[in-house]
Amino acid sequence: MIYFLLYLFIETFVSVEIASLIGPIWTFIEIVVSAIVGIYMLINYQYKANEYLFALVRQDISLEEFESLNLYSLLGAILLIVPGFFTDILGILLQFNAFAIFFAKKILHLKNRNKNKKGDEDVIDVEIIEH
Repeated sequence: MIYFLLYLFIETFVSVEIASLIGPIWTFIEIVVSAIVGIYMLINYQYKANEYLFALVRQDISLEEFESLNLYSLLGAILLIVPGFFTDILGILLQFNAFAIFFAKKILHLKNRNKNKKGDEDVIDVEIIEH
């Protein structure tokens, strides 16, 4: 609940500030254009998903990154449809792979299971002291 209220506050603050700078007509145009772009991205989502699938097959990304990139692409497209400047900024940023991976690793602390080091739990760290 606190995160939703924080989101509403940020969305209202950012939208009022930007709308007061660009005016009501450009604000309306931005809302309509971002919604059209979001719908276009949802319609053409299959191409982005195929790109991620090929990267997974080439082992350029892990399975967790594949899942998060697909999720963030969809979430970004949906955020572009929702009216508001803050959601549009987040929606655009989530369309970039670098930001989506950063978001998945840093914000959500996504662990990469494919890169686990095998045998490290059996290693004993020893310090040798010579006289």
